[in-house]
Amino acid sequence: MWNDKRYHTLNYEFKKLFGEKTIKLSIDGNFTCPNRDGKIGENGCIFCSERGSGDFNSENYKSISIQMAEQKSIMSKKWISNTYIAYFQNFTNTYDTVENLRIKYYEALDNPDIKGIAIATRPDCIDEEIVKLLAEINETTFLWVELGLQTIHDNSALFLRRGYKLPQFDKAIKLLKEKNIKVVVHLIIGIPNETHEQIMESVNYISSLNIWGIKLHMLHILKNTDLEKYYCQNPFPIMDEQEYVKLVCDCLEILNPKTVVHRVTGDGKKSDLIEPCWSLNKLKVLSDIDKELKIRESFQGIYFKEIL
Repeated sequence: MWNDKRYHTLNYEFKKLFGEKTIKLSIDGNFTCPNRDGKIGENGCIFCSERGSGDFNSENYKSISIQMAEQKSIMSKKWISNTYIAYFQNFTNTYDTVENLRIKYYEALDNPDIKGIAIATRPDCIDEEIVKLLAEINETTFLWVELGLQTIHDNSALFLRRGYKLPQFDKAIKLLKEKNIKVVVHLIIGIPNETHEQIMESVNYISSLNIWGIKLHMLHILKNTDLEKYYCQNPFPIMDEQEYVKLVCDCLEILNPKTVVHRVTGDGKKSDLIEPCWSLNKLKVLSDIDKELKIRESFQGIYFKEIL
């Protein structure tokens, strides 16, 4: 369907757009989060580590230019490419003044090898002024914005301590889509007490929005997080690898085939990961998803129903 895959991978999309392997350079913009600085909360989402989602980044903040040079040096040992995306990953990367955001974004873009920029943030940190800046950038380079939705269900969101309700997400989507800004949405699989049906409802909801991309990954229990404390006090079932693989394939089957799948499993730092340990073998998880879709003679969107 999509070269050698049965789902619409980011690698496929990048090669179609840029003609070669495209590499994301993870950047720490030295931002914080309203769910940590007291604006809406102080401890963050229950699963969040001290480094936000940038656990593979350096613990000592360096300038954006230095970070990019170091990342390029590391990545060049794995892949040969001259096409890079600057990926603002840690914490909430639109949580600052528009003036400071502009400086940081354009520092990243001031490099001839950078073909685009990705910005991870929260829906409640998207407003008209920020979208105006993003729209300006969108006119000159390849841009997408990542929103951490995780689930559409209120009980699950409360457990995760997400800190906002679904209408806030809908509002951010509307603002971004009005300016033709590509959106990638994160969904978490394995939230305690969330059923198969509820997970499918979240995927169907995302599919109905006709957004550009999606990230699916298992709930990771990491050391020194509040989720670790909760799990020790209230152990809950952890999916095994085959359960997860089958569930991801169920998600892909109802997902809009136009939606680019940025990931189907997560990366956990080995030294910090408590569960699920099987997720450390990322290549096996990816291979097993491919095998399951082949066994089913299935593919992304086979059961997708477009809402007119």
